[in-house]
Amino acid sequence: MHNNYYFLKQLAPVLEKQLIGKYLVEAFTQEKDELLLVWDIKLEDELHAPFFIRASLKPEFACLSVPDRFDRARRNSVNLFPQMEGLRLAEITVPENERAILLTFENGYSLVFKLFGNRSNCLLFDQTGRVIDLFQKRLKSDWNWQINELARPINQSYDAFLAAGNRWEPLFPTFGNIVNSHLKAKLIDISDPAIRWNLLNEILSQLTAGEFYLTVQQHQLFLSLLRLSEEDIFYSDPIQALNAFYIGVSKVNYLEKEKAEAVRMIHKAVEKTNSYLGHSYSRLELLLNGSRNEEIGNILMANLHQIREHETEAKLYDFYRDQHITIPLKKGVSPQKLAESFYRKAKNEQIEITNLQDNIEKRETELSAFSHHLEQINIIDKVKELREYLRSTGITKASNAPDQADLFNTLVVDGYTIFIGKNAKNNDLLTRQFAKKDDLWLHARDVSGSHVVIRNQPGRKTPGRVIERAAELAAWYSKRRNDSLCPVIVTPKKYVRKAKGLPDGAVIIDREEVIMVRPAPPSSL
Repeated sequence: MHNNYYFLKQLAPVLEKQLIGKYLVEAFTQEKDELLLVWDIKLEDELHAPFFIRASLKPEFACLSVPDRFDRARRNSVNLFPQMEGLRLAEITVPENERAILLTFENGYSLVFKLFGNRSNCLLFDQTGRVIDLFQKRLKSDWNWQINELARPINQSYDAFLAAGNRWEPLFPTFGNIVNSHLKAKLIDISDPAIRWNLLNEILSQLTAGEFYLTVQQHQLFLSLLRLSEEDIFYSDPIQALNAFYIGVSKVNYLEKEKAEAVRMIHKAVEKTNSYLGHSYSRLELLLNGSRNEEIGNILMANLHQIREHETEAKLYDFYRDQHITIPLKKGVSPQKLAESFYRKAKNEQIEITNLQDNIEKRETELSAFSHHLEQINIIDKVKELREYLRSTGITKASNAPDQADLFNTLVVDGYTIFIGKNAKNNDLLTRQFAKKDDLWLHARDVSGSHVVIRNQPGRKTPGRVIERAAELAAWYSKRRNDSLCPVIVTPKKYVRKAKGLPDGAVIIDREEVIMVRPAPPSSL
């Protein structure tokens, strides 16, 4: 209730005492919805300090304050009300029964701070009482204000109280929510109009007693003229109370804003982690329940003597399930080589299963940590503590860091990670930002397709089988997918560069080798 009429009535003479004889040096804004007035006494040979009035006129928070100092930014600040510069203040008044404070200058111009909640504004009137400028120009109805209509004379006598049905609201429309709630609580069981009137006057005496309190009600900070709890902080100076209120609300606003951002980031990370876990569990179930490559390899090796040359399939005994199964054979590939391919697939699947299980455990641990972070953030009540917590836990960095497993399609072959770009922009991201100079880079030759990168393992040469598999993927994720054979470029990433002006996904290759492979999808592993 910092904009309560009774508070402004007590603030006005204190401000006037500070400002009488001073000149308005400048009015400017450097932050949205905030206005600064700078005052001085124009004495060249005497040491003196300027006086500042800051008006925060945000829809969610309207408040005046008087900072001890204020440094104007060199950039992004805009002068306002230029016709007021150099004018001397004549008086400061509060229009009767209105939540506004009026600054009148010697030339007859006036500045009015209208503190109407989400419609707060600063209006400039000329000598005729006509509005000639607004701070918040979006409030178009303010152009119609007349300075001689600011005051609202109201009959606030006992007879008027009785005529209003023992209701105080029509007589005192500027009490505000806190005072009205306080009065209702006191008068709810009292019907006698005389007693109600006496209690009302007691409240009026408190509102004009020169006592100011910072109070917390329903988790919000208020500046009150009534003492509402033992924890309320008392001030005898309205400017000190106003400044403390402004700082307190600013801190609370910053805290809640930063809390909300941290919570948003954590919820986003939780959503991302749950999505990853869903896909990982599905893939793990498929691998555990649907694959038996090692068993097929063993069946082939145990029945080599039954497989005839040039057959396209072999009907063999499955000793795991006590039944016969049909295994397709490949032309030109011996049963032993075919069994080896099944063993290799089984090995790769086991590596993938192990990686999936490790990643699932890691992500589930992260989910538990996210829940703990949300609990801790909720109980932090200081901005500094919140920032320190976010820094020490790495929440901000971790939440913003992109996960390669989510950015690109990934596959593990014989312990080597293969990244596959998803589209042209994603290809650029993979090649330019995530691929390291010693990684192998692959791409189907002479056609559009995905960039494919094999992560290098220091001190080890990438096996030919891994390169061949990555090349099959590069062929599959290209316009040569349906060809029987596809030429694929293989080169260290350090020989791949992006020239200025090239479209997304396009690169220049300084050195390359080409291998021929059959396009093969990830599921053929």
